Amino acid sequence: MRALILLFFLYGCAPVGVLGKKEGPIIERPSLQALIDLKKPKRKAVVTVYKFSDFTGQRKNADNMALFSTAVTQGADLYLMEALMNAGKGSWFTVIERIGLANLTRERQLIINTRESYDGEGSNKLMPLLYAGLILEGGIISYDSNYMTGGIGARTLGISINNRYRRDRLTVSLRAVLVQTGEILLNVSTSKTIFSAGAGSDVFKFYESGTELVELESGLTENETVSYAVKSAIEAAVYALIIQGVELNMWSYKEDE
Repeated sequence: MRALILLFFLYGCAPVGVLGKKEGPIIERPSLQALIDLKKPKRKAVVTVYKFSDFTGQRKNADNMALFSTAVTQGADLYLMEALMNAGKGSWFTVIERIGLANLTRERQLIINTRESYDGEGSNKLMPLLYAGLILEGGIISYDSNYMTGGIGARTLGISINNRYRRDRLTVSLRAVLVQTGEILLNVSTSKTIFSAGAGSDVFKFYESGTELVELESGLTENETVSYAVKSAIEAAVYALIIQGVELNMWSYKEDE
């Protein structure tokens, strides 16, 4: 009973940021709000995304087993499209579909064939697809795990508590390519730190009368997800790309007229 009381006491003494929900290592995403609050441009740019690749080639870490799952998401191009559509509350970019172009083309052909079957060759034609002035290329270029680790702990009279933390870093690169000439007009890189923290406690007690050994352990780990970090880094990259374009007079704010 005394061991249980001590365990609960130690558990309550652990950092609130790790074991509770009041605080924690999760960082807010100022890049998203800054991206949404951008001033409106003079005119929207028509852009597209074909692929935003994972160039790290890293796999998830696991003890005593082989994992074939990648360490970072393979759907970063969808995060990029979402960030582009959020810029200035949708006022900066007209994003056109290219990732699912095959499906789009098949559906358009189905509509054309159906109209011709019922209305003949004089049926209403579909509007032509939009073409992009800029292609946004890039990818996740680095994922450095455990670049900083540490912790602290104490043990006395068979009672111990410990705290641990770890930091990973993820970097993305984004560039804007002019379709007409292939020239790279803008190029930015942004990084996001991934925080992980853990806390634990244990009680070790030996009772002589019954020659019984009692050991109790408790712990909790809180990790910032890699997907969250990828999304944040991409949003920051889109924001930096827009600011760089404004500084190079590629585009300007509507208020500058």
